[in-house]
Amino acid sequence: MKNTTPFTRGFGLLEGFLAKKRADKANDLIEDNLRTGIILDVGCGSYPYFLLNTKFKDKYGLDPSLKLSEISDKNLNLRVFDITKNKLPFKDNYFNVVTMLAVFEHIEQDKLPEVLNEIKRVLKKDGIFIITTPAPWADKLLHFMARFGLISLEEIHEHKHNHPKEKIEGILIAAGFEKRKIRSGFFEIYMNMWFVAIR
Repeated sequence: MKNTTPFTRGFGLLEGFLAKKRADKANDLIEDNLRTGIILDVGCGSYPYFLLNTKFKDKYGLDPSLKLSEISDKNLNLRVFDITKNKLPFKDNYFNVVTMLAVFEHIEQDKLPEVLNEIKRVLKKDGIFIITTPAPWADKLLHFMARFGLISLEEIHEHKHNHPKEKIEGILIAAGFEKRKIRSGFFEIYMNMWFVAIR
């Protein structure tokens, strides 16, 4: 399916390239045995690029900016939804995988515990939660790129925080994920971080 909808709100020449890099990283982190189950992409964007480029039995996506009328893939279960204002509309232990790609930094600090508790609630035992988020030292470069139209100025101005790896791991632990079940690393020449937390 050819995308005619922007990947994010606002405009950025590199948005498609960056969406592909995030999707590639998330796909690399998902083991094949999980793909026979169900995935939820929280903050899937106005165009759900990752969900359209990952293989799962059932795929769900939530985002307040989704353009549902412009997405014709019947294999996707999409909903216009803001996770910071509502509890997830799914039963406990429902998903094998939950992803949050370039979304964590958009959630207000005081909303993170509630959001992460909801994600943990809907994850099955041994399910995985994947986060990608910019590294703290990338912040100035991202603002510079946004000023020149390379990435969305609107999206960058909505970043609420820019936590280092250790703090994000601490936030995940506070939400009930066990330290020994959290892995993390960097990608895109250390400009972005990834996290995998096993339920």
